[in-house]
Amino acid sequence: MSFSFTDPKPNHEPSFSFTEPTDVKEQLQAIADMAHEILRLVAEVRRQISN
Repeated sequence: MSFSFTDPKPNHEPSFSFTEPTDVKEQLQAIADMAHEILRLVAEVRRQISN
């Protein structure tokens, strides 16, 4: 399964879509994986700012 970011919505929030049909459990796992990656990147940026 893969996903991609699409054009921003009118409120400037990016949206994403899954590129192939999957079940809900797989979609939730992909969202959880994205959230973990975002949190990892935020922690890295905070570390760089504090140095």
